[in-house]
Amino acid sequence: MNMNIHFLQHVPFEGLASIRSWIEHGGHKVTCTRLYAGDGFPRPDNIDLLIVMGGPMGVYDIDQYPWLTAEKTFIRAVIDAGKRVLGICLGAQLIADVLGGRVYPNGQKEIGWFPITRTTAAETSALGRLLPAEFVAYHWHGDTFELPPGAVHLAQTPVCRHQAYAIGDRILGLQFHLETTPESARELIEHGGDELVGGPTIQSAEAMLADNTRFVELNRLMFALLDGLTAAD
Repeated sequence: MNMNIHFLQHVPFEGLASIRSWIEHGGHKVTCTRLYAGDGFPRPDNIDLLIVMGGPMGVYDIDQYPWLTAEKTFIRAVIDAGKRVLGICLGAQLIADVLGGRVYPNGQKEIGWFPITRTTAAETSALGRLLPAEFVAYHWHGDTFELPPGAVHLAQTPVCRHQAYAIGDRILGLQFHLETTPESARELIEHGGDELVGGPTIQSAEAMLADNTRFVELNRLMFALLDGLTAAD
């Protein structure tokens, strides 16, 4: 079915990336709220799928980014309307926050390509079963979150336990980035290069961009999850 898809964008350099190809291939309509530009929000009833993108800020940075308050209210209204919702990185944290899960700095940042393990609990979730038992994803995050009430824990890494969760078959939160393309990775590196300080869980720009085939596999999994999320009745 053709859908009305709306996404929330927090900074100019974190857009839909490969998700735009999935939207175009499906013939869906897409609109955007650019929080950084002061755009308004649509009516939740007019949305079939909400995608909440990433960003360098934290859910708690309301003094610096006062629009976070209105954004959280909007996300909650969309969830309460029973719509499908996908959160990526900051987006997953925002969904967790509005549903009662605490968001806080993780012990270590993860920036680059690192392996993820699917949890045993993921077998109980239709969305969780779409994840491979083990896979490598692209990461760029410093915060983590508690699972919100009713969430199924889907994936983890050694330094960040809560990497993905699902609530029913209509809400999916991903701490990692499956939408990333070589071009969007370069934009992240350009704007966040000061975070590339080295260490076991922070890779160099060269290492992150060394193998373009990784992005192909990454995007294939993103599309499979989008197919599963939008197949919900």
